[in-house]
Amino acid sequence: MNIVHRAIAASILGLACGAARADAVSGLLAQYQKQGASNFSAASGQSMWIKPFNDPKTGEPRRCATCHSEDLRRVGKHATTGKAIEPLAPSANKERLTDAEKIEKWLLRNCKWVMARECTPQEKGDFLVMIQSR
Repeated sequence: MNIVHRAIAASILGLACGAARADAVSGLLAQYQKQGASNFSAASGQSMWIKPFNDPKTGEPRRCATCHSEDLRRVGKHATTGKAIEPLAPSANKERLTDAEKIEKWLLRNCKWVMARECTPQEKGDFLVMIQSR
């Protein structure tokens, strides 16, 4: 495949990922609004991202940034296993925020790990608009 064909293929793939991301996120945000959330805020999402929550078993502080880093464009590192976590920022990882089921799965798992509870629809929406903006 020559350079022109590669560039065209990359552009099409980028557009497809962008459309999938927009559809997945907008669908979830609409769902969260039906559940009572409103006026999602990237600033609120960022504030929660770095806020420490105490693990109820150990008392140790946990933050979203513990594993994902504060800069969502960087590779993170799982706090327990040490496994690399690909960047969350769509600008650095075109696969992020493209599958609503995966988004919901990871929000459930990570909110429970960090906050020791499920996130509210408002919190999930705030996280999504913050992540999407990166």
